[in-house]
Amino acid sequence: MPLRLPDKLPAIELLKHENIFVMDYSRAHMQDIRPLKMVILNLMPLKITTETDLIRLLSNTPLQIEVNFMKLKSHTPKNTPIEHMMMFYRDFEAMKDEKFDGMIITGAPVESLDYEQVTYWDEMQRIFAWARTHVTSTLYICWAAQAGLYYHYGIPKYPLPKKMFGIFRQRPLMPQLPIFRGFDDVFNMPHSRHSEIRREDVLAHQELQLIADSDDCGVSIVMARGGREFFITGHLEYAPNTLDKEYRRDKDVRDDVELPQNYYRGDDPDNEPIVSWRAHANLFYSNWINYYVYQETPYDINKIE
Repeated sequence: MPLRLPDKLPAIELLKHENIFVMDYSRAHMQDIRPLKMVILNLMPLKITTETDLIRLLSNTPLQIEVNFMKLKSHTPKNTPIEHMMMFYRDFEAMKDEKFDGMIITGAPVESLDYEQVTYWDEMQRIFAWARTHVTSTLYICWAAQAGLYYHYGIPKYPLPKKMFGIFRQRPLMPQLPIFRGFDDVFNMPHSRHSEIRREDVLAHQELQLIADSDDCGVSIVMARGGREFFITGHLEYAPNTLDKEYRRDKDVRDDVELPQNYYRGDDPDNEPIVSWRAHANLFYSNWINYYVYQETPYDINKIE
């Protein structure tokens, strides 16, 4: 089944070139199908890129999904045209009375700040609380994972001595869970972050399950409330060239930038990246949509609680 996307969203044409079947709202409304309603709170600076990355993964399922985009009223993005935001995004305040089958909250470039120093922290707290009663299952990614664990469970974050940057091997700790159905004994995940959460803090909290970790980058995926919340410290959604773009961007402004680990062929940035995480990324998102959203959400979306 196709994704149902807002008319004229740039990702539509980009993904059609990858032979991914997407459908705009105008055509989708002609079909008599109850789609899954998905909302994405996109906090990343390059919003069109993140939209495309997430939509690419959400498309890999036979279910029809209607994708909605949420924005913060308390923050104005600097790297995305205001016309794009006005056309495709709605404020949380305008969406707070709606319910959604699934939600994705992305990372944000505010890791160096304490949560209470983030200018939009008050609004984020309202959204975190709202998701508990208005969404069947929520994925928290990177900074959002750390922030969600802090807000809901009091889990602190810790600064790293240097950036965790590259592709790292992860292991499923509870391979019997449906989220890992079809997974191998190890899988790769991109990471790009300056802070971490620690195993001992997660394991000490009875409501949390550490379901994947890494010898190299620590906590990888935490699950709570039987799969109604997943906290992912890395970026399974990243496109093949995302770390390359980050490396070259940072190298242009600083002289202390290290190569992303386990990424370039021969550790040479003149070579192409080795793409080693995409299959498991697609499988993870498909499993999430099937087992934790579609199988759990009520047919009458208003009964989500």
